[in-house]
Amino acid sequence: MTDPADVAQVRAFNRFYTRIIGLLDEGMHKTMHSLSEARVIYELSKDGVTTGAQVAVTLNMDRGQLSRIMSRLVDQGLIANLPRSGDARSTPVGLTPEGRAVAARLNAMSDAAAAETLLDPLDPFERRDLVGSMRRISALLSEPEDNTLVLRGPRVAEIGWLIHRQALLYHLEQGWNGEFETLITRIYADYEASSSTPPKHIWVAEFEGEVAGSVFVLPAEDGEEGTAQLRMLYVEPMFRGRGVGGRLVAEAVSFARISGYRRIMLWTQDCLASARSIYQKAGFVLAKEERHHSFGADLNGQYWVLEL
Repeated sequence: MTDPADVAQVRAFNRFYTRIIGLLDEGMHKTMHSLSEARVIYELSKDGVTTGAQVAVTLNMDRGQLSRIMSRLVDQGLIANLPRSGDARSTPVGLTPEGRAVAARLNAMSDAAAAETLLDPLDPFERRDLVGSMRRISALLSEPEDNTLVLRGPRVAEIGWLIHRQALLYHLEQGWNGEFETLITRIYADYEASSSTPPKHIWVAEFEGEVAGSVFVLPAEDGEEGTAQLRMLYVEPMFRGRGVGGRLVAEAVSFARISGYRRIMLWTQDCLASARSIYQKAGFVLAKEERHHSFGADLNGQYWVLEL
């Protein structure tokens, strides 16, 4: 059940943001155009020739409301219908030269308003936090527009972020306590301190500027020659189901093989069913398991191995 305090916070933020960006103003940037009209003009400037039906889908707008808006914009000479068939829903529409000029002016005014109202008053650190939070809200509440997954090395301060996120996620999802955070802090520190021979590598998965997950490979901690260990696989909840975990594991296995390791092993818990499924699909087989009490929970640890 949703916490009423969370609902109150969302509504408070909506009221705050509506006010601060001027959505209650008479016209968009003190022009004659409402916010809805400005959005329609923007979509037409972005997509070129399109149809009313497609604009309605993109803006999630009622067809009747859109029809009235487009009629007004036609009367103002800003958009034109380009008749092609008898079906009004599929009639192509586009901006006139006057409409393109209005779109350019509205875009310039929106850019200036965003800079002057939201960004310019902030120092670089605050600006980074604000933009990052906005990007994260967009990622949480919508499907990514760009489905390109990027695998890269960690940037400055991201190791701490990975520790924080994994400790928090496993606490919320599995109920694990601070012992887990202490353990993974040591694991990441050991990775950073370890030699580069035999090879090691860490990958951060990124979707549209947001960290989507990570994993790393280094020589097995038991010291067995020719064995690599896959460690700390995790995927952010909002990016699960998009192949991130499988891509990270595939990259790690490929790296271990190219680097001359004979096998790659990992330690996980049987309660982590999604991760276990990824390992099985990658070809790992269960080598042994043992029950233990860690992180404030009774667990069944599993060792999985893939011969390379």
